[in-house]
Formats: sequence, structure tokens, C-alpha cells
Amino acid sequence: MTDIGGVEASPARPAKGGRLSFLSPDRLFRSAGVRFGVIYAGLFGISALALAAFLWWSTAGLLERQTDAAIETDWQGLLERFDDGGMLGLIEAIRQRVDANVNDDAIYLLAGPDMRPIAGNIDQWPRRVTVDVESTELLIERAGVKGLAKVHKYDLVGGFHLLIGRDIEARSQLSHMLADAMLWAAGIAVALGSVGAWAVRGLFRVTIADVSATASAISAGDLTRRVQVTGQGDEFDMLAETINDMLDRISRLMDGVRQVSNAIAHDLRTPITRARARLEDAALHATSEADLRAAIDRAQADLDDIVAVFQALLRISEIEAGARRSAFASDDLAPLLRDLAELYDAAAEEKGLVLEQQVPAVLPVFGDRDMIQQAVANLLDNALKFSPPGGVVRLSASAGRDAVTVAVADGGPGIPQDSMARATERFYRGEQARNTPGSGLGLSLVQAVATLHGGVLRLEDNHPGLRAVLRLPSTEAKPAG
Repeated sequence: MTDIGGVEASPARPAKGGRLSFLSPDRLFRSAGVRFGVIYAGLFGISALALAAFLWWSTAGLLERQTDAAIETDWQGLLERFDDGGMLGLIEAIRQRVDANVNDDAIYLLAGPDMRPIAGNIDQWPRRVTVDVESTELLIERAGVKGLAKVHKYDLVGGFHLLIGRDIEARSQLSHMLADAMLWAAGIAVALGSVGAWAVRGLFRVTIADVSATASAISAGDLTRRVQVTGQGDEFDMLAETINDMLDRISRLMDGVRQVSNAIAHDLRTPITRARARLEDAALHATSEADLRAAIDRAQADLDDIVAVFQALLRISEIEAGARRSAFASDDLAPLLRDLAELYDAAAEEKGLVLEQQVPAVLPVFGDRDMIQQAVANLLDNALKFSPPGGVVRLSASAGRDAVTVAVADGGPGIPQDSMARATERFYRGEQARNTPGSGLGLSLVQAVATLHGGVLRLEDNHPGLRAVLRLPSTEAKPAG
């Protein structure tokens, strides 16, 4: 079995619709969908518990704090009466408060050193309230009715003891109601979290099933299969678009490999066959050492052409792989262009052409000097090769704010508009170039250099002829994909 994105899929191609088999229990929690679902349920549960805790604090907790505050206020008032009127004043104050307690929730008991009641509204000192206990909750019977109360014990001078409390039976009932509500809320949170977790897992299953089905189809050789995009613009659509872009690029690369393989087989068959025929003819018919040497020289020239083709291919592959970016540096392109113009001026004169140049004093560029030189040299080679005698080849350059533009224009046959897009493909040769020397790799190399530098190669109609425009960054820039 294979596991794609945490969702188990069968090694065989999925059934129609991209459905995946159910996970076995022992691998259930290895599923990404299950893990995300559990995380969702956990976050939902934690949120519900936090809300319940806040409600508890804001209700039962608030009532408890109010009870403590009321007891403390009573104590401060009775202590003042004790300080002012002594024991008799305290007894009178307790009686007044018992009589004035309309809600019948206040508890008072003044006891002597022997714990016998002196004043208050309960009959005896609670056994649970000892010397060591200052505050507690306990059942207290008043008028024959038992109820839960919270009491505080205070010690007075002379060995007297004062018990002040509040009936908290209603608060207790409210606490039980809140506890029951929290239990129900916890159960509902678990149920909703489980449903949400299952929904999240189902969403993952559907999405990953489509990705898995597409991957299986690609593995089986169907390079036209793509991941479905729902159009919702969510993260799954972004993932699907990224995968589809990757598959499109792989498909283009595979087409390029096939085209290059076919072109290599086609372009190399002729010189190899020609070299073999010459050597065979020399072996059968040569009558002197000079004839044999001439045949060998011609065959060697054909083989040198083949080697040059492979060297150009290796050079393009090296450039496309970015192996030379370590040599990038800031440089001035103007002297390089002027040197190339001077170098190719002699070749232009031999063909009866005029090479014009228009290069500014400074052309700041960021890149590999040798690569740029080779790219511009290829453009000049093509311009001189296809320009008719008496024509003009123009080398011009200009510097913008963030880029340098180098243009080579000729007056040759040019490239038809419907072939412009294919002109930079390896081994592509238009109808006008069928009878000219070359392998069809010159513009491919220029395109590879431009891409590596994060620049652009643009081919334009020169009316007549071709104008090749190479645009390179003047400062460090990220290369194009």
C-alpha cells in the first residue's frame, strides 16, 4: 500500500471517480485527514471548555465572592459595635440583624468560651467549626430545616467566638445546574467536534483522492491528466493549480526531450552517414596515401561537426541547470560589446556587409560575462549568416533603470510570425535556413542564457529581416522559472 498526503491509496489505479479504500483501524491515525480532524475537534473542545469555565467564574464564582464580601462586611460592622458597646452592644446588634434579615439567609451565632450559644439564629455551635477552622461550608439546621451554609469564625477577646455565615443553598443548586449544563455542553462539543472531524477527514479524502488518481494516471503514462480545480479559490485550489503547473512543465519538458531526440537523430544521421560513406569509398577506391588522407580529413570534419553539436547541447544543459550562477557579478557590458563589434567587423567585410554599432559609454549589468558574450556572439553569427551581400547588421544597446537591452538587427529573410514562438527550440530550423550551415542551437543557447539571468529574449520582425532583443537585469535579480 502507498500513502499519499497521509491518505492511504491502493497501488492499483483507483476506481472511477478517484475513490480511495477505507483506512484500516491500525493506520487510522496515520491519516492526515484524521489528524487534522482530531486537531479540529480538540480546538473546538478546548474552546467550549474555556467558555464553560468563564461562565462558571462569572456566575458561581461571582456569587461566592459576593457571599464572602457580605460576611466580611457583617464582621466589620459587628466588630465596630463590639468596640463601641462591648458584649451587650454586640448582642443587641446581632438581634437587630437577625430581625432585619428579610431573606432569612444570614447566619449569626455568638458563643462563650464553653461554646454555648449566647445570641444568634442557630441553636448550637457546629462541630465542624473548630479552633483550626476559620471558614467552611456545612449543613446547618434552622427552624427544623437543614440547608447548606458558608460560615466564617472570628475570635473575640475574653474567649468569646462569633460565627457569621450565609445560606448558600440557592447557590449550590445553581452550581449543580451549571455543572449539569457544562456536562451537556461537553457532550454536545464532543459530538459536534466528532462530526466536524469526520467532515474535515472527508474533505481531505475527496481532495487527496483526486490528487492520488491523477498521480496514478501520470505514473501509468497519461500525461494529459490534471487535478480538478473547484474554482473556490481556497488552499486546495492553490495546491491543484500548483500541481497542474508542475505537470504542464513536465509535459513540456517531455515533449522537448522527444523533439530533441528526434532532431538529434535526424541532424546527426546525415554527417555520420556521409563520413562512413567517404571512409568506405576511400577503402574501396583510394589508389594513394593522399586519397586516403583526404577522405579521412573530410570524415574528421564531419565528426567535428557532430562533436560541436553535442558540445552546444551540453553547454545549453549546463546553463539551464544554473551551474554557473556562482560566477555572476556586476560588470560593464559596453567594452564587451565594442570588442565583439570589432571582432565581427572583419567577417562582415568579407561577406560584403556593413556592421554598425551604437553602444553607450557605460552598460551596468549583473551576470556571467562569458555567457553574455557567447549569447551576443550567437546573435551576430546568425545576423551575418542570413544577411544578403550589401546589407547592414546593427548592434545597439541601451541602459534602463533596472535593465540593459542589447539588440541585433539584420536585413535577411527573417522568421515568419507563425514560427517566432518555435525559433528558440533546439534544432529548429525554418524553411529559409534549411540550406545554411548550422545545427539550430544558436537561439536556444541565447534563450537559456537569458532565462538563467532572469532576462528575456524577444524576436521581432525588422521589415525586412529579424531583430533579436536581449534584455538583462542591471542589478542582481531572481532568475525566471
